[in-house]
Amino acid sequence: MAEVGGDFIKFLGTAGARFVMIKQLRSSGGFWVSYNGTNVLIDPGPGSIVRCSTSKPKLNPSKLDAVILTHRHLDHCGDINVMIEAMTEGGFKKKGLVFCPQDALKGDSVIFKYLRGFPEKIEVLKARRRYSVGEFKFQVSMKHDHRVETYGLKFRMNNKSVGILTDTRYFKGLKDFYKVDTLIIGIVFVQPRPEIDHLSVEDAKKLIKEIKPKKTILTHFGMSMLKARPDLIAKELSRELKREVVAAYDGMTLKI
Repeated sequence: MAEVGGDFIKFLGTAGARFVMIKQLRSSGGFWVSYNGTNVLIDPGPGSIVRCSTSKPKLNPSKLDAVILTHRHLDHCGDINVMIEAMTEGGFKKKGLVFCPQDALKGDSVIFKYLRGFPEKIEVLKARRRYSVGEFKFQVSMKHDHRVETYGLKFRMNNKSVGILTDTRYFKGLKDFYKVDTLIIGIVFVQPRPEIDHLSVEDAKKLIKEIKPKKTILTHFGMSMLKARPDLIAKELSRELKREVVAAYDGMTLKI
């Protein structure tokens, strides 16, 4: 399979919340990160393996070195089992790491028991801890304010810091952890929905003002965001805040 060259983050999907995912108005494949030859898949939601095979150029899941789950919700973990199968070539090659919160393995575990011996290791994420796989090193955030155990991620690529701010309600501690050059932020709602623990455009505006990233990428869109057009919202935020804000699209490749 031909593969994207260099160091990059590939948006295999930009769907957020259940209805955009269910209707596949946007794909829900997660992020593929490649750095110095190390390949990591973050949050393989439903359709992740299909998005790998239809990417241009194609991405080969057997080349993965790790899979990371930020939390156990279906739009983030729906393809975790098939991606473990793919990474380990059906279990015939014991390879790769899986990182996930503790509650992803408890009760109705999102990782099937028969697959748990396929990777080299399944490592439970802990708040504020640092982890590494190959050349890729990342730090886990504090617990997010979400219905299940949820963590965001921060890492460096070519001396640039990148943060992936996943599902959460806004709280003051976010601005301290996510002081990065490039901020990837999941925005489900246009208007705040205080009863639901997801971020809105107003929350994004507040965070960008507080963090002052050089580049902000909006993703993980709910229905209201799609109706309002994320590209127009990003342009308005750029104009108002005088900072670069862009809306991700399915298949977008970010070169670092």
